[in-house]
Amino acid sequence: MSSQTANDSTSGIDFQRIGLYAVLAAMAAFYLSPLESGLMTAFKSQEAFIGSTPFVPPPPSGFTVEPWFEAWSRLQLGVFNSLLLAIPATALSAVFGSLAAYGLTNVNWRGQVAVIVLFVAGIFVPYQSVLVPLTQFWTMVGLDEILAAVPMLAERSGLIELIITHTAYGIPICTILFRSYYATIDPEMLEAARLDGATVARIYWKIILPLSVPIFAVTLIYQFTQIWNDLLFALVLLTSPGNQVVTLSLNQLQGSMVQQYNLQMAGAFVAALPTLVVYVLFGEQFAEGVAGET
Repeated sequence: MSSQTANDSTSGIDFQRIGLYAVLAAMAAFYLSPLESGLMTAFKSQEAFIGSTPFVPPPPSGFTVEPWFEAWSRLQLGVFNSLLLAIPATALSAVFGSLAAYGLTNVNWRGQVAVIVLFVAGIFVPYQSVLVPLTQFWTMVGLDEILAAVPMLAERSGLIELIITHTAYGIPICTILFRSYYATIDPEMLEAARLDGATVARIYWKIILPLSVPIFAVTLIYQFTQIWNDLLFALVLLTSPGNQVVTLSLNQLQGSMVQQYNLQMAGAFVAALPTLVVYVLFGEQFAEGVAGET
């Protein structure tokens, strides 16, 4: 009797596990189906796409990699410009956010609460609400005229404006993320450093900064993705074709008469590749930062 009961129990556990795996597989398939459809479309010729459903693999006669080569040829300038924009803007907003969070967490001074409220409010300011004053501000500044003495920088004035804009816009969210992380650091360790005569700058450089690698990964991935995918600010601030970022170039893949969906899908994957690379490089630190590990 006991042997039969054990067999029934084992069988029930197996059925539960099989059912769980089946549900997880169905959810994964549902979640990944748009990705699979886009990938299949990117490898189809225009005729094969018209004659088949999107998620079905292309037939041998309809398989082509031409959309990928054409997408890269039309997006490579935008990819390069987006890297020139995203890398410094991401790094600057993360560094400034870290410094601001350190000052708001581990240094006592009057008015901290009011400043924290301003940082929190800055997170919720939508892009659309600042487009007109932002455009007027950069028109008044005349950055291209200021940089006229250095032709190389003058040609990139639009990208420099975008770098400054995204840095300023990213500081509030970076500050709040860093502040939440720094609040988990043992205050006794910092107090011991102060008793040993360490200055505020030395404590940050020797203690806080080495412990900040996971949260830096979180902010770098978040900011890089946000900046890389931005279209609105780029559409308003960039006027020179030579400064086009990847989102503007990707938007121009949309045809006016005929929609080349295979080209658009290939371009979307090419444009998404840098963000995927960033996540792969910093994925482990990202998980630690999200978990709040110090």
